[in-house]
Amino acid sequence: MSNILHAATNVKWNRSAAAKRAAFLVVAAYGVKTLYPIICKQINKRKESHNPSHSRGEENGSLAVKKSMTDIVPSHKKSPGVDAEFFKQVLELVKIVFPKLLTKELGLLCLHSVALVSRTFLSIYVAGLDGKIVKTIVEKKPRSFIMKLMKWLLIAIPATFVNSAIRYLECKLALAFRTRLVDHAYKTYFTDQTYYKVSNMDGRLANPDQSLTEDVMMFSQSIAHLYSNLTKPILDVILTSYTLIQTARSRGANASGPTLLAGLVVFATAKVLRACSPKFGKLVAEEAHRKGYLRYVHSRIIANAEEIAFYRGHKVEMRQLQKCYQALAEQMNLILSKRLWYIMLEQFLMKYVWSCSGLVMVAVPIITATGFADNELADGQTQVMVSERTEAFTTARNLLASGADAIERIMSSYKEVTELAGYTARVHNMFLVFEEVQRGVYKRSSLNGGVDKAAGRPALHIDGPLDIKGKVIDVDKGIICDSVPIITPSGDVVVSCLDFKVEEGMHLLITGPNGCGKSSLFRILSGLWPVYGGNLYKPSPQYMFYIPQRPYMSIGSLRDQVIYPDSLDDMRERGYTDRDLEAILDIVNLNHIVTREGGWDAELDWKDVLSGGEKQRMGMARMFYQKPKYALLDECTSAVSIDVEGKIFQAAKDAGISLLSITHRPSLWKYHTHLLQFDGEGGWRFEQLDTATRLSLTEEKQRLETQLAGIPKMQQRLNELCKILGEDSVLKTADLNEEE
Repeated sequence: MSNILHAATNVKWNRSAAAKRAAFLVVAAYGVKTLYPIICKQINKRKESHNPSHSRGEENGSLAVKKSMTDIVPSHKKSPGVDAEFFKQVLELVKIVFPKLLTKELGLLCLHSVALVSRTFLSIYVAGLDGKIVKTIVEKKPRSFIMKLMKWLLIAIPATFVNSAIRYLECKLALAFRTRLVDHAYKTYFTDQTYYKVSNMDGRLANPDQSLTEDVMMFSQSIAHLYSNLTKPILDVILTSYTLIQTARSRGANASGPTLLAGLVVFATAKVLRACSPKFGKLVAEEAHRKGYLRYVHSRIIANAEEIAFYRGHKVEMRQLQKCYQALAEQMNLILSKRLWYIMLEQFLMKYVWSCSGLVMVAVPIITATGFADNELADGQTQVMVSERTEAFTTARNLLASGADAIERIMSSYKEVTELAGYTARVHNMFLVFEEVQRGVYKRSSLNGGVDKAAGRPALHIDGPLDIKGKVIDVDKGIICDSVPIITPSGDVVVSCLDFKVEEGMHLLITGPNGCGKSSLFRILSGLWPVYGGNLYKPSPQYMFYIPQRPYMSIGSLRDQVIYPDSLDDMRERGYTDRDLEAILDIVNLNHIVTREGGWDAELDWKDVLSGGEKQRMGMARMFYQKPKYALLDECTSAVSIDVEGKIFQAAKDAGISLLSITHRPSLWKYHTHLLQFDGEGGWRFEQLDTATRLSLTEEKQRLETQLAGIPKMQQRLNELCKILGEDSVLKTADLNEEE
């Protein structure tokens, strides 16, 4: 023990040794602090690979509405990242942005590149000019100082213009990219009724409006900004490094040491930042998804405001909105918290560590260069090279600061690239879905399994992707369904095989209980749903006109409502005038609204201005304007009085329009010649309609329902009548429920 104490007393603890030991301990502590999270992260990854059932949802925060979001669209198996798939997606989007070699976008890109290169050379020139100005100050030459200062002010004019031009061209480039993408997206979205199929036949795009607007905008801005943040910094690094090395060699200094130090510092910084960088691409993509879902919930409330108000459901809707917003706020807070520590580490390395290394890199060549050494003159005096050393130091410091700033922007661009990966994945997925939907490839969530069956839907269900094996053949006359099944987008088989023929002059009445496939048949005839089997012979779409129960009121004038979907120029090409439109409105008893609403050019919110019956009659007016061969009427006069309804149907028959009608009003049966009746269990029958017999049977059914309710002896006759008519009865249903 005494020997140890004696040895300790012989140790000399001077200040330099203590400082070295303290610095070593600080560096070691910082290294442990930096490497510990990385090591723990790698260990956790290995544990997760052995335990695949472990939840990984914590990185994106607690999601209060995650289940409701995944119900709308299935989550991607792979999160967006900077990998080969990302570069493939970017390349495909670039082909859309630059469809050919000589484009406006390429011209803007070239101008932007010229501005970036000009700014780099201006930075090098200004750095050298700064050194000369400092030299004149040290040498006390006021005349030379004023001349250099005037030159510095003059060079500031083109420099500021170039800086402004860089920002201007970047914004113009982003706008040009967005315009090209939006044009291509709109063209694809409105081709072959893709806008309908994406929302109703496919489940991969939960919010197409989000993808078409915000996602395209963010992608365009990100890729234009990233081009600026990568092109100029890379050029700055090359030119400033070359200038510094040439300056050092011209003065007799060895530039290999500072160059090696710069490479080591940059390499170490890149490795540390890459290891500690969060998955910004996945985080940003999730944030965009939650923004879109919040907008979707808002749009649902706006679209169903009246129903919600009648039910007084504002509290429920408010809770839903609050849950969606809370989920979005949590995701944004998560991104902000991760950026806080990442930017702190980034600034420490790139500001302070690089500044320290830069001082060493500038000082070593000036100290060791023979060209900056003090020389003895012939008379024995010493020539002091202070001004030259000052000029070289100022120029080198400015160039090095410019180069360091360029490297910092390159390093920071990795974060922007990962965010760009998120936007790229969403935009590319949007175009992919559009293209696949146009080819008839539909993918929906498989969460609908037992819901339809519980709701009384057909028990026959097809799992997995549906193969489109049917053919649609355009003909001049007639509609023929040859072994055509009625299958919903979710895979429910409503009718396995349907065969009927409607010739010109025939008027078909379609009846059956709810959910039996009446409206689904109209969707197939209109081309909204594919033909999964058999052959469908029908006229071209311009010879068929569909009128729903709730007609769509477009934005525009009163004239636009009648001629929709034609424009004013289309109307004139058809040879129509306003007087012709007034005659059409007279048929549907709507001629009074021209005066009431202020003339044909009045532009109002017609969805709210017109009543339910007026909107339905406006839909029928469109039929008389279009003059199709076949009209598909889906309970389109349920809010119209019986006398006006009969007048409209008789006028349609007189105009030579074949009617295919879904209606529950017996008063309209006399305007039809044939009957297609569904039984709601997959069965159907097609026959000639005997209106008198059917009316008498219906009257007998109603008389039995009102007078003989509860009498067991008459229940059998009531069931027989229901079967003949293909209709349900409250008493029949109750009896069946009791038997079950």
